[in-house]
Amino acid sequence: MIAVLAALVAVLVLAGVGVYGLLAGPPASTEPGSDESSGPGPVVTVPSEPVPTQAPRLPVLRPSADPATFAGNVASALFSWDTASGFMPLDYTAVILAVGDPSGAEQAGLAADIATYLPSREAWVELRQYATTQHLTIDTIYVPDAWSDAVAQAQPGQLAEGTIAYTIEGTRHRTGLWNDQAVTSEHPVAFTVFIVCAPTYDTCHLLRLSQLDNPLR
Repeated sequence: MIAVLAALVAVLVLAGVGVYGLLAGPPASTEPGSDESSGPGPVVTVPSEPVPTQAPRLPVLRPSADPATFAGNVASALFSWDTASGFMPLDYTAVILAVGDPSGAEQAGLAADIATYLPSREAWVELRQYATTQHLTIDTIYVPDAWSDAVAQAQPGQLAEGTIAYTIEGTRHRTGLWNDQAVTSEHPVAFTVFIVCAPTYDTCHLLRLSQLDNPLR
């Protein structure tokens, strides 16, 4: 009987050790340098701050009551575009039309004028492959002599008060990428802008554009 009781006690002890092992899991590492009292702590990761990127923007055409200043602002906005911006030619056209004659009389003609200064939609898509951008440097802005003749020949009431023309001469600059190499081109341009200012309006507005490289002199 004593032997049987001793055997039962031994079986219970072994079973208890087995259950404890299942609950406690594997023993802590006893490798040199390890900490037997605790396991490794949690790994804390700090998310990196996103790098801010500037959203593409359309050119800004600032209003002005000064005719020469306004003519220069129109010219700069007209020639400023970026095919990689995500915008299309019509978006750039809208910037110019926004300062058109409020009466709306010349809006259709002005839209047609602007279209001749911008690449077509198909050409735009092609230029986008090379990340082509464009801007203008202005050399001279002046009232052409031919404008005096045009005013003299106009019928009474044909030209609103404050209507004037400015011829602009400058250089068109284009940049892009070809085989991962930056390439640039320059081309002289000349054109005339027809605007109307005071006393008809408090600020100047754009009426029409001449044909590119066929300005009034």
